[in-house]
This record gives sequence, structure tokens and C-alpha cells, in this order.
Amino acid sequence: MRELAGIAALLTGLWLAAAEAGFRTPESLVRNVYAHYGDGAPELSKGLPRDAATARHFFDAPLRKAWSAPQVEPYDFLVQSPSWQLGPVTIAVVRRQYDKTYVAANFDNRGRKVALNFVLVDGPEGWLITDIESAHDSLRMFLEQFRK
Repeated sequence: MRELAGIAALLTGLWLAAAEAGFRTPESLVRNVYAHYGDGAPELSKGLPRDAATARHFFDAPLRKAWSAPQVEPYDFLVQSPSWQLGPVTIAVVRRQYDKTYVAANFDNRGRKVALNFVLVDGPEGWLITDIESAHDSLRMFLEQFRK
């Protein structure tokens, strides 16, 4: 009986650890990205952090290392600018294709319209970003281009 309780506790702990990594819905993932670009609390107004914990929480394994690696980027890809003052962010699932879901994020940044497509995967860790596409680039290509 104790062994069964121990196994159940272990599985519960693993499930909770996995749930901490990703998000429960594609929309909540994108909403939480842009929560880091507001005018509210200082810790949530500096853009999405580049540390390993944030990378593990938001990105799939292949993109985590690139996100937290040292960069010399001319602008923040997630807002398409070196600075930001975002208007309302609209988020909509636009396509579900095999194991990926595409979520459009549209907003105004200092009077300039920005449209990005988040490519998300749902795995054991929850929803995670596998790439983000702009009209001219993708996050993966951008990070590769400007890595040190």
C-alpha cells in the first residue's frame, strides 16, 4: 500500500513539474508572452526575459537554447521594435495542422501595426512555442542571425 502511495505521489509531482513548463491553451501562452510588455509591474514591463527558466516555460526544447543564448539583436522580435508601447493585443487560433497550432497575435506598437503568427506545439509539458513568424522572418532565423 505504501509503495502504491509513493508511486502516486511521484507521478503527481512529475505531472505538476510538467504542467509548470507550458500552458494549458494556445491563447494563454501568447497572452502570457505579451504580459511582459506592459506598463504595469516593473518585472513584467521589460520584455520576455532571456533566462533559462523563462525559456523552459515558453519554448520547446530546440528553441530554448537559442532564446537564452547571448544575443546582439537590433530589436525585440516579439514586438518588432527596440522599444514598445503596445495597444490591445488580439489573439486568435487561425489553424490547427497535425501537431502544430498557429495563433495570430495582432497589436499596435507606437502607432505601427504588428502581426505575428505563433507556431505552437502541445506536448507533455503543455503548450510551447516552436517558432514565431513575421511577414519577413521567423524567430528561429532571427536568433540564429544575431547570436554571438
